[in-house]
Amino acid sequence: MPTLPLPALVESLLFVADGPTQISQLAAALEVQPRQIEDALAELESSYASRGLSLQRAKDRVQLTTAPTVAAEVERFLGLESAQHLSKPSLETLAIVAYQQPVTRPQLESIRGVNCDGVIKSLLSKGLIEEVGRTEGPGRPILYGTTSTFLQHFGLSSLNQLPPLNVDTTLEPAPADSGEAVPVSEAEPSPQPVVNLTATGDDGQVL
Repeated sequence: MPTLPLPALVESLLFVADGPTQISQLAAALEVQPRQIEDALAELESSYASRGLSLQRAKDRVQLTTAPTVAAEVERFLGLESAQHLSKPSLETLAIVAYQQPVTRPQLESIRGVNCDGVIKSLLSKGLIEEVGRTEGPGRPILYGTTSTFLQHFGLSSLNQLPPLNVDTTLEPAPADSGEAVPVSEAEPSPQPVVNLTATGDDGQVL
């Protein structure tokens, strides 16, 4: 039986994978070089331009998903149209994580000026952020980063597609013993959103 082209083989592995898969893992399974996997992924991405599938990239991992352009139809089919959308505090916190990751809870609260425990728990439960490690400072605060679900929710293939950052307040490293980050500018005494990050559906409505 003739062997299928490499892109087809890669596609089949991504189809059965239960989540984002490392390029090296695909290469090992197919007994090829990682650069060959990258070439196959590029070919797949090109073929998906007019189809209902998409490749999501996160660092050295890739996942096969439905395309953002068919999100409304997929949600309707799965009965997800009535799902709750993100609140403004959740969007603001998620935006900070997306652009500053990895980031700790003290850093988030330093920027937003409010307690973020509830929002973090909500974003974790929705699978939009995850624990990615801990700092080496006192108490070893948890570091948070975005997930592949975050990319899918906002119709992104990778973090490189995030819109340009509209910065009101940015982070600079805090002293090693604080475990926190300090705002560069505190000209405004009241908390200010760091970025405006929203997801929109095909009808143009904000999610």
